Amino acid sequence: MLLDDKTILITGGTGSFGKCFTKYVLTHYHPKKIIIYSRDEYKQFIMSNKFKKYGDKLRFFIGDVRDRERLYRAFDGVDYVVHAAALKQVPACEYNPMEAVKTNINGAMNIVDAALDCGVKRVVALSTDKAVNPINLYVCFSIVRYGNVAGSRGSVIPFFRNLVENGEKALPITDYRMTRFWISLDEGVQLVIKALSEAKGGETFISKIPSFKITDLAQAILPGCEMPEVGIREGEKLHEIMVTREDSMMTYEYEKHFIVYPHFEWWDDSKIQAGGRRVEQGFEYSSGTNTEWLSVEQIQEMLKTVKEH
Repeated sequence: MLLDDKTILITGGTGSFGKCFTKYVLTHYHPKKIIIYSRDEYKQFIMSNKFKKYGDKLRFFIGDVRDRERLYRAFDGVDYVVHAAALKQVPACEYNPMEAVKTNINGAMNIVDAALDCGVKRVVALSTDKAVNPINLYVCFSIVRYGNVAGSRGSVIPFFRNLVENGEKALPITDYRMTRFWISLDEGVQLVIKALSEAKGGETFISKIPSFKITDLAQAILPGCEMPEVGIREGEKLHEIMVTREDSMMTYEYEKHFIVYPHFEWWDDSKIQAGGRRVEQGFEYSSGTNTEWLSVEQIQEMLKTVKEH
């Protein structure tokens, strides 16, 4: 089995994805060790208590992806890395751009260097439409790309729910045209497992998932509510785009996902997975032009399973 008797390190491991991924791996595999690498000792304490029965499998490293020396210590003996550490709140990143650069860009570069020098077999990075390609010939780096996980911290679902719990009768909409993709934590974890098991290096994996209108989400959470349009925030997008037109020249479509393959001289087309078809040039996978949409009623059913992370 892929992760049996292997050491896995998760950066940002105390976040919603890290906890879900850890639970999935411990349930479906028999890893040698899972290292949780993050900055917040309190969150590590909470997580260690939650996974107390797996204490012999878990190790908690306090550290920052900005700290190269600490990363090198943590990566010693690691087989697989899932890079989930990032600053992701758009307004905070817009207001503190250099802090975002230090974590999201410099931190990613540190991950690449540490993985190369420490002999890590494979790295999967979590990203969105702001993805980059940390690729080389010596370590297998790949990326999974998806939008905001349903119910994740700082996303629209907990924001709307909090307003309703506080007695609000209206839910503010930044722009009536706004759409988003819907992906659950479990679907995100399964996409990472797919990347870990199938990647040859340099690919970006994108799940096929449904879209929804923000106005429909508001009506699903509070039927009949007023929806004042308040204006889009700086740095916020109308639609999530997972495959750009620029990506399309090397994108293949499969039954349940897309793969954007690297476009480099060293890439061998024989590494392209069977069963897919190349998309047309200029293709774009956007939440605004998706072919699968959730109705208000479907959103209401799916909200029953969404917990805030």
